Amino acid sequence: MASSAAFLKRYRLTKTDDFSSVFAFRKALKSPHFLLHYRLRATEEMSGARLGLVVAKRFLRRSVDRNLIRRLAREHFRIMRCHLHSRDLELRLAAKPGVLDRRVLAKEIQGLLAKMISPER
Repeated sequence: MASSAAFLKRYRLTKTDDFSSVFAFRKALKSPHFLLHYRLRATEEMSGARLGLVVAKRFLRRSVDRNLIRRLAREHFRIMRCHLHSRDLELRLAAKPGVLDRRVLAKEIQGLLAKMISPER
């Protein structure tokens, strides 16, 4: 039995076309280390937000560090998903973190997702 906070497949961007369409839409929010690209979903599509993650090896060489970023993003998305509008979101690491501080990165991710909850976006 999956909990309401699970990161199920229907809440993920999985296809290359999905990632491309979100990136091509050119709407994004920026933080010191991340870009959050977003696109409204069509009304005939299933409702709810979906998340795609892009963490490039050129910014974080160690897979452990890249996986940490992914875990933090998924965790905050799961917590905030019920408040997010029906959008496709793509969280992209845009700058190499100097020191990999889990709290600072989590706060950035949470802040970006919180901005997506506001009605004017």
